[in-house]
Amino acid sequence: MDKHDSHATAQASDARPVLEGPDIARVLTRIAHEIVERAKGADDVVLLGIPTRGVFLAQRLAVKLEQITDRKVPVGSLDITMYRDDLRMHPPRALARTEIPGDGVDGKLVVLVDDVLFSGRTIRAALDALNDIGRPRAVQLAVLVDRGHRELPIRADYVGKNLPTSLRETVKVQLAEEDGRDTVLLGVKQTDQ
Repeated sequence: MDKHDSHATAQASDARPVLEGPDIARVLTRIAHEIVERAKGADDVVLLGIPTRGVFLAQRLAVKLEQITDRKVPVGSLDITMYRDDLRMHPPRALARTEIPGDGVDGKLVVLVDDVLFSGRTIRAALDALNDIGRPRAVQLAVLVDRGHRELPIRADYVGKNLPTSLRETVKVQLAEEDGRDTVLLGVKQTDQ
């Protein structure tokens, strides 16, 4: 996901909600059930959220997985800042935290969690970062929103909402932990006059 595009500020007058709090909770529940079904119980699942909002989504998924399976699912975060291919094109960014659960990722089914899948470049960076940490048995991807426009051959295994967009549109995910409310807003990029 291109963070600059997906979290671009859309003015309230032109942004419309496409998912609200109850919708987000419902799709996370569905994704959790899909993970359990595909992983045949989720015994070796590790959730790694991509900062910032992907971490919150991973934490929420871990709670739902625990409710379904009666076992605690390890959850952590994976900072991809230094693995991005656009570092030289943008101002310096603050590093986020990488927190890997105590048992690591070797031999595990790692589910990367992010808010918006767009070009695929964020996930490519996450795969590179993950490669430096360990060797999972398999890697899957869960996203809240897939907005299309892939530049790399990457697709999500679990999608909350497919949201076909034009390149002039923005998708902004807001989560209570970071933004005070849960919503996904679709807006139009503001052009410089």
